[in-house]
Amino acid sequence: MDVHAPNFKDTIAASPYIFTIGVAGDSGSGKTTFTQGVRCIFGSDLVSTITLDDYHRYDREERMNLGITALDPAANCIGKLEKDLSRLRQGMPIEKPVYNHDTGKFDPAVIFSPQKVLILEGLHTFFTPALRNNLDFMLFVDPAPDIKYDWKIKRDSNKRGYSVAEVKRHIESRKTDYERYIAPQKEYADAVVGIDYSEYGTALGDERDVYQVTLSQNRMKHRIKDIDLSLDLYSILSLSERDFSLKFTTGLQYGHRMGELIVDGELSGHVVEKLERSIEHQTKVHPISMFRDREYVTAADLIQLIISWRIIHRRIFLEICREGNPENTGPGAMT
Repeated sequence: MDVHAPNFKDTIAASPYIFTIGVAGDSGSGKTTFTQGVRCIFGSDLVSTITLDDYHRYDREERMNLGITALDPAANCIGKLEKDLSRLRQGMPIEKPVYNHDTGKFDPAVIFSPQKVLILEGLHTFFTPALRNNLDFMLFVDPAPDIKYDWKIKRDSNKRGYSVAEVKRHIESRKTDYERYIAPQKEYADAVVGIDYSEYGTALGDERDVYQVTLSQNRMKHRIKDIDLSLDLYSILSLSERDFSLKFTTGLQYGHRMGELIVDGELSGHVVEKLERSIEHQTKVHPISMFRDREYVTAADLIQLIISWRIIHRRIFLEICREGNPENTGPGAMT
């Protein structure tokens, strides 16, 4: 990469446009993992994040007394979230509530100002048209039930003070609300990440975070010249000494046709290094070094990089639209 070449990060920093990424999925589903690449690439100076748990309407005790789960839209201040997101898209600060998972109560609200890339993560991230209309890219993370429950038990019992028995009760009480309110959001997503145990052994998940990861994507509505993503088959076939598999299928999913990339196992770090250099060259975003000095990368690592590339691609397209017609940007410009 020519270090003297223009860096698209500088273009983003100078632009008045607030680029919004929405990530939806169940609690404990790994939503943060698959946007970590964007945070790593652009850094905290350009990326800010809002966790939608802050928009709960009731604290933990109130929800228990009411017999309502956090997955029920009625248990969340979605109207306030819609208004706040609209203000943030205009670059204006908001007074953001703060939910404390340690206490299960609300801390004092804080003033929150958006960076040039704003990530929203939560249960109802694109639940309403008003939310969807203010999101530039929508990602749904959808682990298999067994994995989701294992992760949630470990997280909530180790980090949030619940007993294992309490977590299991919560899981059972949430199933109906998940299917009713959270899962249907998949049909609006630009990409859906599915996670299952590796075909090479379920123990690999705990040992090395190795899972089978499926990336289902809508077809890109706009293609920018000279921006493509390709895998180096030589590196894949000759430099790896661990099991892996790659598969691509197409079909009708979530109400529309999507392509599905299924990755399992571990690939040589050389594969991702070459992809990172390729993305740098194509997009003029640098440096991209998410997995530096890694001998092997997991399926989730590779999918994380591909999602980052797709998001960068979308942001470049919006900048082209903005330069051509400043009034014609945002999600509506891509339909």
